[in-house]
This record gives sequence, structure tokens and C-alpha cells, in this order.
Amino acid sequence: MSADVRAHTLTVAGVDVDTWHWIGGERVASADTFTDHSPIDGSVLGEIACGTAAEASAAVAAARAAFPGWAATPPAERARILHAVADGVEKRIEDLAIVETHDNGALLRSHRRGVMPRVAHNFRFFADWLLELGHDDFDTRGHTNHVTWDPAGPCVLITPWNAPLMLATWKIAPALAAGNTVILKPAEWSPLTASLFADIAAEAGLPAGVFNVVQGYGAEAGSALVSHPDVRRISFTGSVPTAKTIAAAAAANLAPASFELGGKSPLLVFADADLDLAVDLAVEQYDNAGQVCLAATRILVEETIAEEFTRRFTEKASALRQGDPRDEATDIGPNIHPRQLEKIDGFVQRALSAGARAVIGGHRGEGQFYTPTLLTDVAQDSEIVQEEVFGPVLTLQTFTDEDEAVRLANDTRFGLAATLATGDKARADRVTAQLVAGTVWVNCFFVRDLQAPFGGSRHSGVGREGGTWSFDFYCDLKNTVTAPKGWRDHG
Repeated sequence: MSADVRAHTLTVAGVDVDTWHWIGGERVASADTFTDHSPIDGSVLGEIACGTAAEASAAVAAARAAFPGWAATPPAERARILHAVADGVEKRIEDLAIVETHDNGALLRSHRRGVMPRVAHNFRFFADWLLELGHDDFDTRGHTNHVTWDPAGPCVLITPWNAPLMLATWKIAPALAAGNTVILKPAEWSPLTASLFADIAAEAGLPAGVFNVVQGYGAEAGSALVSHPDVRRISFTGSVPTAKTIAAAAAANLAPASFELGGKSPLLVFADADLDLAVDLAVEQYDNAGQVCLAATRILVEETIAEEFTRRFTEKASALRQGDPRDEATDIGPNIHPRQLEKIDGFVQRALSAGARAVIGGHRGEGQFYTPTLLTDVAQDSEIVQEEVFGPVLTLQTFTDEDEAVRLANDTRFGLAATLATGDKARADRVTAQLVAGTVWVNCFFVRDLQAPFGGSRHSGVGREGGTWSFDFYCDLKNTVTAPKGWRDHG
């Protein structure tokens, strides 16, 4: 479809969304488009401008031109504008929630009450953290050391489809707070709230070119962005193969890159755990139709309680309501895309063919729904245990003691997170010390404080986000050492 003969606004449940790129403070068309579908019913939401190397280059040029002015903006003024962005998000929580639910299929009630308010919080947190940032000067043999965080330059941020705006703003907020300019490449399966956010940011007073959005389908726009020599930081959340490609492109320009690459996290349930709590934690892993990188998809249960745990889990999980994510009573919505549904079912059917047993689920539902599934009788070295499914599919294995539990928990190439259920504090301390993971939750799940570091080990990622760790990445740290003498008297 030719961009010059079509309107570039679509309407989603009464909310208007611009379908063109946002570059240099203006809406920019593309010669080509791609079709955006709703996972709720497969309906067409609209035709989205599809970026190429040309739009990528224009966005980097806009970000580069805007960088000196934004970098020189006093921290207090940057913080004020970021708080204004948060105000704008809060005014449009309902619009953002409605659009994202239609675009990625996650629960509307979650978007309204948790996800979109968290988007606003992300900006407020990093705006405030910016004003607290700084180390006291320290002395070296009478010389003063003064550390500063200098903005790095244009940053390319490539974000996933499972929580599009919230995960994007984990990156956008600290990058902007640090004084950088940003080019966001949203996921092709859920691009709409990035466009809405561009309007909000502009209305809040963010200068033209400081924040840019380039949409795209396939690899062209993203490849052009990460290989551009003027890009000084790259942050990516997604798959391991794509991260390797980005890393190679970044290496050519020595551009620092941060990667969050998903996982195959364990939930360890010991016999001394509160069993009802442990079951609740396990069932919670079906959140967002299992499309959560942190999800503890490998349930490891002490052998002596495995039968009772499985009984209680089956009872609770079977009561989950799967359906329209706009319905307040729905617990699990659809999966994002037919291709993803095919991938999920492929994992499950291969596991069943290899001897796994489905305690619940194990098959597709209607439309883009996959039934919540628990598989047992799975081998540790099997594909279903070792590879990320990214759907509502859990496995259950048993262990006999702490050593075996830790061995099974650590026996994948990933290391993003781990969850532990136990009533013994000493055991919790012993086990968590041995787990390979960027985050470990004990008797809880998905408690995320932006002050804390977030990221993964092994193939789950490189680098950390959160608090000062974010500023360490998005800045060039400078130490100025000053001698105590050598000053001329200008009096």
C-alpha cells in the first residue's frame, strides 16, 4: 500500500493511533507497510509504516542533532520533563491499556491496574534517581577524584512484544534521564503503544529528536539501526540468536550493548514449604499466557510431596478462566501470534511424542489460545526442559535432596531468574547462594524494585538494568583528578 494515498490514523476501540514513524518531532511515512493483527480474534488493527534503512538513518540523524542540546539540559530540567511524561501517561492510562490489550492480548485489568501505572512510575523513578546520582569526591595522596556521568549519545532500544510499553520504558526512562537521545524500535507484533507514547512525550515537552520511533517488520530497520556508526548504546530484549547478530554489529563500532534474553527458570519447592503458597507461585507462572521471560517454567518438587503438590496444582490451575482479555473475569488471554502458537504446540507435541505426560492441557484451544499445560515424565536433557517455550507450558520434575535440586535448577544454558519455596531460612540461604540467576525470589515472585539490578547470567543476557546500574550503562563515566597545587592567583 502506498503511504501517500492512505490515512495514517487507525482507531482501536475508540482510541486514535498514528501509524507512521516518529522522527525528529514529526510523523514520517514509509513506502511500505505491514499489517498489525489483534491476537484476541485475529482482526486487522491497521497498516503500519514499515521502516527501512532510510528511516533508520533519518532517526539516528535526528537523535544525533538533538543530542548536544538535551545533554546540556540541566538535570533538574530533564527530571521535570520526565515527570511531565509520567503525568501524560497517567492521564492516558485507559487509552494505553485498551490499545495494548487489543495489540498484544494481555489482560485489560492488568494493564489498567498494574502495567500502565508502572510505565509512569518508571519515568518518575529515574527522574528522581538522576537528581540523587553522584559520588562524594575522594582523595588520592592529596589529589581530588571527582566522578561524573556524561551522556553517551544516541541510543537504540529494541523491545519485545510481551509487555511492549512497560519493558520499553525500563530502557527509555534511564536513557533519557542520563541525557541521551533515543531511537526506539518496537516489536513488529505489538507496535501501537510506542506510537501513542511518542505523542505523550511530545506533549510533555520532550524536544524534537530526543525520542524517535522507527517501526519495522523483519530485520532491515533493526539491522540498520544497530550497525549505524553514530549509535553509542544498544539495549535489546529478545532472543539469543538475534542478540548474537546485534553483538556482531555493535562490535564493529565498539558500541556497548546490553542484552536481556529470556530464560528457562526453575521453581524449587521443598517439603518444608507452605504448600498452598508454593502452588500459588506455580500457577502464577501462567500469567500473560506464559509469555513472561522471568517465568519459572521448570517446577522442581521434593519427591515426598510431589503427589500432593500435583493434586493441588491441578485443582487450582484447572479453575483458571481462559478467554477474552477484555473481560474482568478472564485469567489467561490469547497468545500473541499464530506463529508463536505454532511454536508452542510444536514444543508440546514433540515432548508428548518423546514420552512426556500431560497432567493438564497439552493442546490448542480455539483461536490463538493454548490450554494451560503441565508436563511430567520429562528428561532433564529433553528439549522441553532445556529450551524456552514462551507459552503457558510448565514441566514438573522431582528431586530427593538439596544437592539434586540445585543441580537440576542450574542445568540449562540460561540464568535469568529462580524462585524458591521453603520454610527454612537457613536452607533458603544455602540454596540461593548456589543458584545461577540474575534474580532469585524466595517465597514470592515478580517483586521488582527499580533500585535493584535486573538482568541475566549465561545465555540470559549481558549487563544489568535498574538504579545506578542503568546510568552506568547509558553514560560514559569520567573521573577528574585534580592536583592540590598549580593554581595561579587571579586576584
